[in-house]
Order: sequence, then C-alpha cells, then structure tokens
Amino acid sequence: MSGETKPEFIRFTGHRGFTQRLVLSTLTGRPIHITQIRSSSATHPGLAPHEISFLRLLEAVTNGSAIDISVTGTKIAYQPGLITGTVAGAGSAGDVINFTLPDTITRGVTYFLLPLALLAPFSKAHMNVRFSGPGVITAATHATGDISVDTFRTAALPLYGLFGIPPARIELRVLARSCAGPRGKGGGGVVELRFASQVRLPKTLHLNRRPGRIRRIRGVAYCTGVSASHNNRMITAARGVLNQLVSDVHVAAQYDPAPLVGDDKGPKRKLGIGFGLGLVAESTADGVIFAADEVAPPEGGVVPEDIGTRCAYQLLEVIAQGGCVSAASSATVLTLMAMGSEDVGRLRLGRQVVGREETIGLARDLKAFGASSWGIRDVDDDEDDTGDLLISVKGTGVGNIGRKVA
Repeated sequence: MSGETKPEFIRFTGHRGFTQRLVLSTLTGRPIHITQIRSSSATHPGLAPHEISFLRLLEAVTNGSAIDISVTGTKIAYQPGLITGTVAGAGSAGDVINFTLPDTITRGVTYFLLPLALLAPFSKAHMNVRFSGPGVITAATHATGDISVDTFRTAALPLYGLFGIPPARIELRVLARSCAGPRGKGGGGVVELRFASQVRLPKTLHLNRRPGRIRRIRGVAYCTGVSASHNNRMITAARGVLNQLVSDVHVAAQYDPAPLVGDDKGPKRKLGIGFGLGLVAESTADGVIFAADEVAPPEGGVVPEDIGTRCAYQLLEVIAQGGCVSAASSATVLTLMAMGSEDVGRLRLGRQVVGREETIGLARDLKAFGASSWGIRDVDDDEDDTGDLLISVKGTGVGNIGRKVA
C-alpha cells in the first residue's frame, strides 16, 4: 500500500467567485471541490461556456492539473498543478499559447485576462497567451460589467509595479477590436498578453497614504463597424463634463472595422459592431488610479453623446468612493498582498469598495485557503473626513514555487 495521503479538498458551493477560487487554488496548491453550480436553474444548469473556457485556459498554462466535472456540470473537482506558463507544446505555437474562445461567450476577454495576470508572476516561464476566435470581446460588456482591454492595460497592469513586478516587461497587444455581438454573445477580436515579469515573492505593499488630487485624465474612445465620428461625439461629451474640473484631459480615438467571423466552408459575417469609452484618472499620489467604462448595449438605441456623458459621471462616482484603489482593481491588489512575503501590508480603500459583495467574498475565500483575516479600521487622520478604511493584510509567503524548483 502506498503511504501517500490524499489531499484534503476545500469545499465551496455556488458559481460566484468561480475564477477567484480557481486562481487561489492554483497559487496555494490546495485542491477544491465546488458543488451546486446553478443547480436550481431550469434552463441553464451547471457550468457556463465562459467558465468551461477558463478551465481550459488553466489546463493550458499549468502542468499536472486534474479537472473532474460531473455529468450535469453542477459539480467540479480541481487539483492544481505547477504554473508553467508558455512551454513547447500544450497548444503553444512558438513562444505564444493560442487560445480560442467560442462564440457562445458572453463575458469580455478581461474575464480571462485578470486572473491570468494574477497567475503570471508566479509562473515558471514567461506567460504569453493570444486570445482569438469568435468569442473574444475586447470592449467592456454591458450586461456582465467586464472592463475593456484599454482599462485593463492602463489601470490594472501598472499596479503590479507596486509589488516589485516591473510593468515595463508586461505588454498587452490589441490586434483586433470587437464589441459584444447580438444578445451579448461573440466578438471576433484578437488580444495577446505577454507577461515576462516573474518574481519569487511579491513585495509588501503599503498604500495607506492620502489618495491625493486628480492631476490628469486619459482615455480611449473606440468604435468597430460604425462611423468614426462616434469617437469624436463621445470625446466631446465627456470633455464637456470633465474639463470643468481638470484641465489636462486627453482621450485617444480608435477606429476598427468590424471583424469577419465564420469558417472556411461558409460565408463570413460581420460581428462585434458597437462603440464605447474608457477613462482613467491619475492622482498626484503614486500608484493611485481610478477607471470607468461605458459601452453601447448590443441592441443599440443609445447615441454616442450619452455614452460619453455616462462614462464621465461614472468616473466621478468612482473617484468619490475614495481610497487608493478602485473596485475594478481591488481584488487584484488584495490577492497579491495575501500571496506576498510574510509581513503586514496596508491598503486604503473606500467604504463602498470594502462593502461590495466581491470584496467580502474574497476575504472569506482567502481565509478558507489558510490566509490570515484582514484587519479593518478607520483611517486615523483628523483632517480627513472621507470615511476611508485601512485594510491590513498579512502575506502567506506562498511565492513562486516554479522558480524555487528551477
């Protein structure tokens, strides 16, 4: 008989936080078992197409992972392997893993990019993945709330520099743009992430300073398959709101033709027609970035001026929430803090960001994987009446196991 003991599974229920739990399982090396995945749904029980695609992505960038899905798709057992990154074979062509998304995907490509970027610093080799196929949506999504690739590049990736992960070695290439197709499904874009900043252990973060004042606003207005004048109309509407508050406002315009989607046997069709706007506000304090996204719904019925105005006011609401990190990037920062060196890091967040269901769920999931509980207290500053909270996170010292083995 073998003397090896079977690993103990960490058990979860429901589909919320699906990618978050799989990422934590992969980083810590602890297997998980998830049940009751949309078990009460009469029409679409079990795993959704984007969740199945994410499991395939995990299988492509790891070695030794074991995934067991029940017949109904409502139960899954996942045993993580080693994060290898881009290696010869395993679907890679040269130094890039080609990953295809089907046209049934309703989530933006950032649904895959955000967790993939969390795994990349702990990879044994460089993490180079190209997303293509009829399911790649590079724009923000109206129904699911995913951010655009422009916001991911300008607001999420620079935060890795706070942990000693050089952003200069991280590159996101948008080779073809696409908005969500009919009923929010499908896209046709092409995005390539090249993550060459692998570290043994992220640095301890102390981002508890005042958020400072907004010094400039940048952004990207994009449209695919519609008139290029939509960009100018969105930019003019957004500047009409923001120029009253900040003088340094610059929004770039990006026009792309609608991508052609189809196989070689039949005729191809245009997909992913739409337009949207992404704005990023940079503060006078280092590392403090706020972002907002707005996109036209797939069914249409919205003029570009409304998109520009909504995005501008949404950015102002995000800034008003306070803190040093916005809600879109808080999960990334808090996860890297928990995976870092065994020291206490501090992060200043707004009350609304801490009170979100996603933030509370992340704290519970980290606790289930053996991390310490967070310390939460009010900011001690007599001259500060923002009501921000100071989050203390103790690192687990997991680090890059692949680099240790190498």
